[in-house]
Amino acid sequence: MKFVILALTASIVPAALAREHMNEIKIMEGHTKRSHVVSPLPHTYLTEDDIPDNWNWDDVDGKSYLTKHLNQHIPHYCGSCWAHGAISTLQDRIKIARKGEGHDINLSIQYILNCGGETAGSCHGGYHTGVYELIQQTGFIPFDTCQPYLACSEESTEGFCPHIDTTCSAVNTCRTCGGFSDSGGECVELDYFPNATVAEYGEIGGGVFDIFEDPAKRAHKIKAEIYARGPVATTINADPLRDYAGGILDDETASTSTNHIVSITGYGKDPDTQQEYWIIRNSWGEYWGEMGFARIAAGKNMMGIEDHVAWVTPGTFTVDNVPCSEDGAMCGGKIQNHGETPSLMKFVGQAYVDPSIEFMAAKGAKSSLRTKLGAEYIFETIRG
Repeated sequence: MKFVILALTASIVPAALAREHMNEIKIMEGHTKRSHVVSPLPHTYLTEDDIPDNWNWDDVDGKSYLTKHLNQHIPHYCGSCWAHGAISTLQDRIKIARKGEGHDINLSIQYILNCGGETAGSCHGGYHTGVYELIQQTGFIPFDTCQPYLACSEESTEGFCPHIDTTCSAVNTCRTCGGFSDSGGECVELDYFPNATVAEYGEIGGGVFDIFEDPAKRAHKIKAEIYARGPVATTINADPLRDYAGGILDDETASTSTNHIVSITGYGKDPDTQQEYWIIRNSWGEYWGEMGFARIAAGKNMMGIEDHVAWVTPGTFTVDNVPCSEDGAMCGGKIQNHGETPSLMKFVGQAYVDPSIEFMAAKGAKSSLRTKLGAEYIFETIRG
């Protein structure tokens, strides 16, 4: 497996722990397309006046639009923060598109580890936009009931990883097991399974000349993206986070060299100090930080958080499945052709509609109304 290291920042914790932390950010050689942008970006049509000072997708009028918290390090250690940050963001945006209705759609991070070694990453690091390119290449990502998280990739020697098969195959894409093996049961692939797709993705920052961009302008781009379309995934220096115990983290001495990926789920301004901050969700479980979240000073690229911010829009996502039998032998009333090209059966999916369409339509209607009212005023003035 080949990869290119984006930034190398290793930190040594106190001698009592004597542990070295790896850099989990790696851009794989197969990740050749860092963006696919079609729709207008939110910062191009939202002004600072359009965006509130405080926005938190975990609390929109008392309702959370975030999907479940995750812990990348169980059942054993795996450096898959990049996959967790990227997939959590995609899941959240699907939930937002559904207006929070129905049960949450959770996607398979293990599938990304099984099949993304050349493009997305492994337990030894990866990159958020590599995940989105992989999903566009394959055409789908299955729901996590197809392939639960095992914290293993093909090269990992942690825990039980050397004893299980995590190669990219049909059975490691979506499977079910029909009974105990000593009673004749077996685990089989599923030819039909609920899934989601990626329509567009991109990155705020990361360009050659972006280091010269005004910090306030960069912060506006990130806020507009979050407010209009949902959480984003970003690189960050994890070292100051390891012992974080709450409050707004603002450490001017912290390095901006990054080694970790989290999602930014909102932003705010402290009412007493007027200090602006990002709300991040980590993938270390809810025992960490502020119930799995942390607040990081905004507008000053604290810990490199504003350098490589990735966004994604869903394409379609399954809302009504092709029903399969418990043992996976039958799907849609037909015998599955394992290993052969399956007959075509369509899921019922919901398509994502980019917020820019609604915004532009509303803006066009408002502009037409102003033109009409202006014309009427001129007519009345002339007639009067």
